[in-house]
Amino acid sequence: MHSAQDTTRIDDDTPVYMGLPHERVLRPRFLVALALTLPVLVLAMGGMAFPHVFHSLPPRLNGWLQLALTTPVFFWSGRFFIGRWWKSLREQDANMFTLTVTGTGAAYFYSMFAVLFGDHFPASLHLQGHGVPLYFEATAFITTIVLLGQILEQRAHARTDAAIRALMDLAPTAAHRVRDGREEDIPLADIAVNDTLRVRPGEKIPVDGALTDGASDVDEAMLTGEPDPVVKRISAKVSAGTLNTTGSFLFRAERIGRDTLLAQIIRLVEEAQESEAPIQRLADRASIWFVPAVAGISALTFVLWLWLGPAPALIPALVNAVAVLIIACPCALGLATPVSLVTGIGRGAQTGVLVKDAAALERLVAATTVLIDKTGTLTEGKPRVASIHPEPNINENELLALAAAAESPSEHPLARALVAAAKERNLVLAPTQDFKAEPGQGVSARINGRTVQIGRAPGTSTAPSTATLVGVTLDGTFSGTIALTDPIKATTPDAIRELHRLGLKIFMVTGDREATAKFVAGELHLDGFHAGVTPARKQEIVREHQARGEVVAFAGDGLNDAPALAAADIGIAMGTGTDIAMHSAGLVLVKGDLRTLVKAIHLSRATLGNIRQNLFFAFFYNGLGIPVAAGLLYPYTGWLLSPMIAGAAMSLSSISVVANALRLRHVRL
Repeated sequence: MHSAQDTTRIDDDTPVYMGLPHERVLRPRFLVALALTLPVLVLAMGGMAFPHVFHSLPPRLNGWLQLALTTPVFFWSGRFFIGRWWKSLREQDANMFTLTVTGTGAAYFYSMFAVLFGDHFPASLHLQGHGVPLYFEATAFITTIVLLGQILEQRAHARTDAAIRALMDLAPTAAHRVRDGREEDIPLADIAVNDTLRVRPGEKIPVDGALTDGASDVDEAMLTGEPDPVVKRISAKVSAGTLNTTGSFLFRAERIGRDTLLAQIIRLVEEAQESEAPIQRLADRASIWFVPAVAGISALTFVLWLWLGPAPALIPALVNAVAVLIIACPCALGLATPVSLVTGIGRGAQTGVLVKDAAALERLVAATTVLIDKTGTLTEGKPRVASIHPEPNINENELLALAAAAESPSEHPLARALVAAAKERNLVLAPTQDFKAEPGQGVSARINGRTVQIGRAPGTSTAPSTATLVGVTLDGTFSGTIALTDPIKATTPDAIRELHRLGLKIFMVTGDREATAKFVAGELHLDGFHAGVTPARKQEIVREHQARGEVVAFAGDGLNDAPALAAADIGIAMGTGTDIAMHSAGLVLVKGDLRTLVKAIHLSRATLGNIRQNLFFAFFYNGLGIPVAAGLLYPYTGWLLSPMIAGAAMSLSSISVVANALRLRHVRL
């Protein structure tokens, strides 16, 4: 598994995502690019904004300064982009790097040629008093922006290893082995199958096995997501990473190392992340046809000018062919996706939607099915007293006060629920004496001289069929039943209705029993449910829905949801859940409120629509400028390439993209 990554440093040039090295390698290159690009922008555009300040700077010196500043940005900061560009040409696989480096390279080499040999350019290409127009700022700016975008993407995709490490941390590092009547502490790696191990209260279970002596309540929430500890007696199975809450017991190791359930969950997360197809970005799809089209127009421009142009034809043919590449330089295209995503991500953060993986926003647009965990997602994840059913010899408040007093020394979730209910009614809890807890049997104590016993009770006609029922016995006489339930969150019904209105099918996936699942699904009018499922089965259910052609979003909050979150097209974690669930997800709903999922869907649709609009602006202005750059107007107007038109087209496309993206800051969710 990934443990080697904790101690072995990846080589600087080793690709980790999109064929690029780790962000720690890209970050200093971005900072250098940013520091050099700012003065290039000032030198390139300062004359237009502040002509009186720049009038004394000779155009030739200005050009040499821009060349000196842009060269390290293009060749050093953009080194890995050039490598990806060359690979795309070799493998005939056009992508955004093909488009970006082709455009920035054309702008750079044309501008360098203009600085070195500008005196030989046709007079029509010279600006009065400013020499031949240069495009170094386009090269530097695009390289810097794309670097920033790649760093942001790498940070989003770096969550997988963190999730794996968090999963590994659930298992203890040592165990208490009992052999020949002696107990010794040994490393986890030294445990063998059939070893007898002891687990004390408050300790995590080191490996999978079965109890051979003792009994206890084991908190398995990290596997099942259910809050109530599970009673474990002789022969009962226990799993690595779960928490022993009360008693001490011995168990026989049955599955160790990679065979434990925890290790299998880790592998499921790894496999799901590795098998996930990389998202094909809109800019890459556009590049598939845009790059060959621009290259073809540039080549045709060169041939036609060489054949039909005025003598000497070589220089105008070369200049106009390169001009086509320059005006098609994807400045706006480089901005189209990252500016919209950054703005959309910021807008989401304001409304409680934490976007960890920008690609999740794109996938969420296409979602057709939402699979939702029950406990802590649809429900609150905290048991509460639902109803009290006293016998005729006692009233509700007295029964609850005695039960809560008896349970007050206990840390069991049901005990805390009883105490909380008593506090809500402002009941005074009497001191507890002779408190005893029997794992799986309940508790007993003396309250004001009376013996109070609390344990499981059969259902009654007035108690919910899905409730957990506890019976209260006073001085040996059964005195009543208290029903506890895990209530549906108050915000859940509205959220489910809105998700249905958006055209999504909703299924509940839970490890809870079928009666409870059926009740919750009926209350919320879900499209279906899967009950009694294991973490591996949750992932299988995701795969089954995907096999039917559905785009699946999975929402959950526990470790048991991590494999499903990783396998789903969109993993959505509750901010109130476990760190591991949040590591495995692409989106986090900070407040754990499903209404925020509705906002996330609206955000994804608005952001993707914004990106498509930006791509239109990017191609629209370039599309207008390319014919002018190719010399289409020359026979009628004598124009070759007007720097004003080229500069205006490039600037206008970028301004349009940024202004359009900023609209996302105020989009209604």
